Amino acid sequence: MSIVVTGATGQLGRLVVDALLGTVPAERVVAVVRNKEKAADLTERGVELRIADYGSPETLAGAFEAGDRVLLISGSEVGQRVAQHAAVIDAAKAAGVAQLAYTGVLGGDDADFELAAEHKETERLILASGLPYTFLRNGWYSENYTANLAPVLAHGAVVSNAGEGRIASASRADYAAAAAAVLTGPAEEHLNRAYELSGDTAWSFAEYAAEVAARSGREVAYAPVSAKAHLEILLGAGLPRPFAEILVDVDRAAEHGALALRTGDLTRLIGRPTTPVGVSVQEALDASR
Repeated sequence: MSIVVTGATGQLGRLVVDALLGTVPAERVVAVVRNKEKAADLTERGVELRIADYGSPETLAGAFEAGDRVLLISGSEVGQRVAQHAAVIDAAKAAGVAQLAYTGVLGGDDADFELAAEHKETERLILASGLPYTFLRNGWYSENYTANLAPVLAHGAVVSNAGEGRIASASRADYAAAAAAVLTGPAEEHLNRAYELSGDTAWSFAEYAAEVAARSGREVAYAPVSAKAHLEILLGAGLPRPFAEILVDVDRAAEHGALALRTGDLTRLIGRPTTPVGVSVQEALDASR
């Protein structure tokens, strides 16, 4: 029985593989990737590669084997993910995998923002497949914000239409550790369960701006704006309209508390507190120097 990670060369996938290799022998870990060359380092570490593409269902026929425990990391192509995920689910069912874990979105069916729609439909497809499943409903990654520190520091402002909404974020590595835990732990503990994963602390954008200011030594303030104004700012910065609209919609959801849910599931799975957003801010600042 192998532990299979799809999208294994992505930002989350690599961290999941790292976490697995700290727990199980490399010969038990399989990476499903599109590009063999990008995964050369995984091969050097003893990880088996299986080449497949979410968007090419015919390539998925050999991606899984009977008894595999599989992590389906959600695709990044918004608008195409349901069809892509369906192809993976079909291949997993045909192979007879023992577990299909899926990285969905915090709140599951209750998530009321557009970005959640494809995740909710994917969960419905997994349930309809009859496969033993684990839903990893990931909250926001702190890196979603810290990756954009350059313009924040340049303008001295954190801009959002989330008002006083709060975000219970955690580091990407925290979520990767949770995925590794459900793939390596006793199956009976995790099968046919949904975990709502989020950080231990929910922060406001004003608090985030203060954290960035304190750690960078620069003047940074929170600049709350309307949804319309935020959309215009994002478009002016060159973001494609569909992506800009998604970001504005996520902030709207945050204003109403959709991203502040805290159940403690993430801390329980990883066996430690989640990474504070301030630590992620410091790591991003250090990496930029």
